[in-house]
Amino acid sequence: MRWTRAALLATSSLTVLLTAACGAGPSQRPGVAVERPHQAGAAPSSSTTTPAGPPPAQVPKTDLNWHDCAATTFNQLGLGAPPPGLVFECAQYSAPIDAGGTVLGTFRTGAVRARLPQTPADAAPLVLTSGSDRSSTATLAGLASGPAAAVLAAHPVVAVDRRGLGSSQPIDCMPTNVRGGLAAAGQNSTGGDPVDTVARISQDATVACQDFLQPYQGTLDASHAADDLEQLRKQWQVDRIALLGTGDGGRVALAYAAKYGDHLARLVLDAPTAVGADQVTRAEQQVKGAEAALTGFAQRCAAVGCSLGPNPKGAVADLVNRARSGDLPGLSAGELLTAIGGFLSEPRADQPTRVGELADALSAAGNGNVAPMTGLVSRELGATAGDGQFVARCSDNQQPVTPDRAKTLENTWATQYPVFGRDAAARLMACVAWPVPSPAQLPTKLNLPVLVLGSAADPVAGSDALPTVTGALGRAGATDSTVMWQGWGHPVFTHSGCAQHAIADYLKDAKLPADGTACPA
Repeated sequence: MRWTRAALLATSSLTVLLTAACGAGPSQRPGVAVERPHQAGAAPSSSTTTPAGPPPAQVPKTDLNWHDCAATTFNQLGLGAPPPGLVFECAQYSAPIDAGGTVLGTFRTGAVRARLPQTPADAAPLVLTSGSDRSSTATLAGLASGPAAAVLAAHPVVAVDRRGLGSSQPIDCMPTNVRGGLAAAGQNSTGGDPVDTVARISQDATVACQDFLQPYQGTLDASHAADDLEQLRKQWQVDRIALLGTGDGGRVALAYAAKYGDHLARLVLDAPTAVGADQVTRAEQQVKGAEAALTGFAQRCAAVGCSLGPNPKGAVADLVNRARSGDLPGLSAGELLTAIGGFLSEPRADQPTRVGELADALSAAGNGNVAPMTGLVSRELGATAGDGQFVARCSDNQQPVTPDRAKTLENTWATQYPVFGRDAAARLMACVAWPVPSPAQLPTKLNLPVLVLGSAADPVAGSDALPTVTGALGRAGATDSTVMWQGWGHPVFTHSGCAQHAIADYLKDAKLPADGTACPA
């Protein structure tokens, strides 16, 4: 069931039917190391003790009504059979449409919980949000599908999907042709600069979604996502929760810290997006990370003798150029890059065995058979580029760029970032017609040690975002420590057992590892 215009107008509450999740699967990253100045190790190095650590998170006094959904969810995400022993459950809870009372009514939010047979019954849960990158359900399922189990063995993890994504009720507000135009980054339209084309499509998408969502269109930003997490805390009847935000979920986690910091026991930010940065800066950080992740993929691909030949990155660049020139019928450059970027950022923990999946689909497309690639495009569009993502991203798009600036960047980025750059410049216009939102909420006072994870080859946020986040934490009075993973992909914790051990240790006693600790690929 999806939000419908009639349903929105007919009732003062939004009823959400829990579904199992929509993003497609993710992976365990191969050993492609990114040079770092720190010494890598199998586990984080000596810890820095935080004086008088905060109280730990608490076990829920009143829990949600969980039911098994492992097979259904894993099937929908293309993950195969759930691992033996995994307990994977779904639930739902009511949350106000607007906690401030501006818009009355409630809706149902979907949550998913994963744990192992050895997870202690008295262990407090770790709450997970992936923001608008992909459903939190998909991120948790990706973690649960892999062999690294340090976090799940110590704590149950509860993923809460952002409004319009995953196991929360989907948003379906765009006409099919508008959605397709955004997916293709304007390439499928006849003539004109892609920047102008995407800007025009943005107008159509904005009008459709703003009209569809009235009067709720102002309740789909990160601040309201933080309110949903606070409602979960109240539902549990606990004073403090432990929170993990990955990628754009870091924005939600920081909004929670700003609004409800006194209720945070632990805070982990895994490859968070930049704070206080304009749209161009955020986009360039992401593009740099995507190019670095593609380099890591290409190195692994060449090492295992994949079908893309001795220069996989060059082969990918050639295919993108062919798609842009119309040489791959039925496959635009924008759709091809969405599939590649989505694959590189999948949270699945089995990536070393799946390099061939992307390589073979790309090779087939190059040889005239686009069917395997088209299937991958559909999967990744569903996981990362739905209407819910469009609304959420535009609702948080501070300091947007002008069309003239985007046109300049088209040429600059095409040279600097030969695979993803030109497409990324056109996509800057996706939210140009959306009303500019208020500045992001950041904590001004946070007396809490915070664990930050990052990677130089992160295709969602890039590593250049980390200083903006740690700077904001420092200004709020928090103590932070950064652990850098030397592999490629997103997020860090689903792919690195070392990072999981760092999280588990931090959740136990709030002790941070030494700043700059490196985790091997």
